[in-house]
Amino acid sequence: MPSHVRATDFGHVLVLIDYHSGSVQGLLPAAADRFRRAAPVGDCRALGEPLNNQLRAAGLLVPATSASPWPLTVAHTGRASWGSAEHVAGTARPKPVSLLDHLCGTGALAAVASIKAAGRRRTAMQRVVHAIRLAMSTGCRPATPKEAAAAVDAVRAAGWYAPGRTACLEESAAVVLLLATRRLTVTWCHGVAADPVRLHAWVQTEDGTAVGEPDSTRAYTPVLVLGARHRHRI
Repeated sequence: MPSHVRATDFGHVLVLIDYHSGSVQGLLPAAADRFRRAAPVGDCRALGEPLNNQLRAAGLLVPATSASPWPLTVAHTGRASWGSAEHVAGTARPKPVSLLDHLCGTGALAAVASIKAAGRRRTAMQRVVHAIRLAMSTGCRPATPKEAAAAVDAVRAAGWYAPGRTACLEESAAVVLLLATRRLTVTWCHGVAADPVRLHAWVQTEDGTAVGEPDSTRAYTPVLVLGARHRHRI
């Protein structure tokens, strides 16, 4: 399994995320069980030919000269509801910010949009992650909770009027870039939750507090964490 692919096991479903292409593959119980058996030794023969071919075709497994274990994060969650649980959804109008902050947020979102557009669509996620790591390398100190919250508010205010996609990935990356212009850093997280399977990106302060996030963010298991104390190379 390539280093840019991460596997998270929720019990009733196993999720594979490719941080180069941004593609996601969910394995239901029978396939997930075969993956669990194969992961400790990195032996694709335990997968069976159909699943092995499927994961290879998706780029989630690649040939290697020798077998090595596939890292597998085990997430502890409750029993699956299989769609019988309700989840709150909706969009809240962002807090008002000053014109200067609005312009700064707009510039940061525009930078993220340019990064995503500057190359093949399949590798957009890879470029965004690389930009986040590069921006964090310029920081002099961690942002305070107040500084981080102000950056989140600025980006969300700008995103409210943005013509293109402005979801959690774009918002969180823009916050990192905006703070980098002030030589400040935060921890960037990308995680997955199950029941149903969904992805989310957010930023945290140095003490691990999620910035501008609802309590429901705790349901996400961090899969990729980038920050001052987390240097995952992919």
